[in-house]
Amino acid sequence: MRSFLKFFFASFLALIFFSVIAFFFVLMIAVRMTSDKKVVVGSNAVLVIDLNDHYAEQRIQTPLRALAGEGAGSNPGLYDAVRLIRQAATDDNVKGIYLKADGSGNGHASSEEIRRAIVDFSKSKKFVYAYGEMISQNAYFLASAANKVYLHPKGGIDFSGYAITMMYLKGTLEKLEIQPQIFYNGKFKSATEPLRETKMTEANRIQTTVFLGELYGDFLMKVGASRGIDTATLHQYANAGTIQYPEDALKYKLVDGLKYDDQVMDEIKQKLNLKGDDKVNFIALNRYDEAKAGYEGNGNIALIYAEGDIVSGSADKAIASEDYIKTIREARQDNDVKAIVFRVNSPGGSALASEGIWRELTLARKAKPVIVSMGDYAASGGYYISCMADSIFAEPTTLTGSIGVFAILPNMQAFFNNKLGITFDGVKTGEYADLGTTSRPLTEKEKFMVQRSVDTIYATFKHRVTEGRKLEATVVDSIAQGRVWTGIQAQRMGLVDRLGGIDDAVNCAARMANVADVKIVSFPKQKDPYQQLLKSLGGVRASMVKEELGEHYQLYQTIKELKKLTGEIQAKLPYNLTIQ
Repeated sequence: MRSFLKFFFASFLALIFFSVIAFFFVLMIAVRMTSDKKVVVGSNAVLVIDLNDHYAEQRIQTPLRALAGEGAGSNPGLYDAVRLIRQAATDDNVKGIYLKADGSGNGHASSEEIRRAIVDFSKSKKFVYAYGEMISQNAYFLASAANKVYLHPKGGIDFSGYAITMMYLKGTLEKLEIQPQIFYNGKFKSATEPLRETKMTEANRIQTTVFLGELYGDFLMKVGASRGIDTATLHQYANAGTIQYPEDALKYKLVDGLKYDDQVMDEIKQKLNLKGDDKVNFIALNRYDEAKAGYEGNGNIALIYAEGDIVSGSADKAIASEDYIKTIREARQDNDVKAIVFRVNSPGGSALASEGIWRELTLARKAKPVIVSMGDYAASGGYYISCMADSIFAEPTTLTGSIGVFAILPNMQAFFNNKLGITFDGVKTGEYADLGTTSRPLTEKEKFMVQRSVDTIYATFKHRVTEGRKLEATVVDSIAQGRVWTGIQAQRMGLVDRLGGIDDAVNCAARMANVADVKIVSFPKQKDPYQQLLKSLGGVRASMVKEELGEHYQLYQTIKELKKLTGEIQAKLPYNLTIQ
């Protein structure tokens, strides 16, 4: 009895203790999040942009940062970052931008938007300096827009061209005696290729070569324009492996000097007319964001961010059909909202979920203008939910199209029987009652049924594109087939209307809705700080997994993707498409 009481009271006290800790923890967050303390930019300021920072489409609340006293607790989204850079160009307190150029945390199209804002900033006759120790290729794409690019004397710069390497699991599945049972439509639809082939098919090699060449051509063109070097020469540097050492980068004019960090700081001080021990008034982008907090309240342009995989139901970190149908409907029924900008950054996902979102956007378009702005990806299901818009904007390096569908129904009978010694048996009331089970292979009749469903959904997908883009069915069929296109290719084919970023789409929406004074209202609505705290902790866990797995993280991601792709018919881009 005594032991029981000791255990009971110890547990009770522990519960009280942790409850009190949790209460004060949440209270501290609330205090931080609601603090009225205003960030002041100050005079002679230099805006600091770390190119390694990732800018999600929508602003992300960061309660852990708030708790630590590092600002109001949010990271600006991509549109916020672009807006802030443009705002800094006309801010008399901001004299220049300092780019930390070691790595790049953003995709090609997102980087295009940031780079364009930096180029526009430099036209204000303010300085832009970039500095890095080991400058990655994607970071250099952004850094090359600076007035001065400096490299650490013992550092390095990657200038070797683009490459895509895909992992193929067919051999692994054969060893495990797992049969994926794949159904697809579209000869370029390569999302299932890693499961059914041991190397690239000729069709996939052709499409990948073409769009990778387009992306690389855009890289060379923009870098060449900024550095005053023709694209053929830059291509030769990469092909010949010319840039091996820092001295090579200087000799061939990829950088303006080899300097240590303190030397770059001294040069910035000179630009600001500072002397001796005077400190440079650096202000990070997220702090500048706090100082320049924009309009909040009722808006007349709804900016709906759709980022991630398209899934059915309700979910975080995904374009969940149930959630987005409600969100779009809310914007449609809000009389204050005069137009909708639908920002899509998605490789696709569930075909059924895509259809549901497409339907709600079609209804919204009947009530007010709907403009789509495409990010790094708006492919397959991502294009499905975009094709009905009044106007579609994409970056030249957006990957879009991929109009095709597939289904994967794994047969694991041999794996269970031969590898694990597990067998299955049961009864059913109908011939197809257990269709889709992993414990047996599909019959020929069942295979026919699944393929027919895939074909039907593919036909529906093409019909949506035909109607939305006002193209002939034969034209859509020829440019569909699951083929991936860049934004600039898609514009030529009529899949995209204009090249441009989020701000271009917002301006278009304002013109179509006759809105003079634009006020943005963002969707989905942000969660409360406590929910964001839990979400932040989840992000910490994910980053720890990535750090621990290192180069094996891609295999981990591939297996996760494989799990998500089974069962439901998918309209999705080839997964884990990593461009190096």
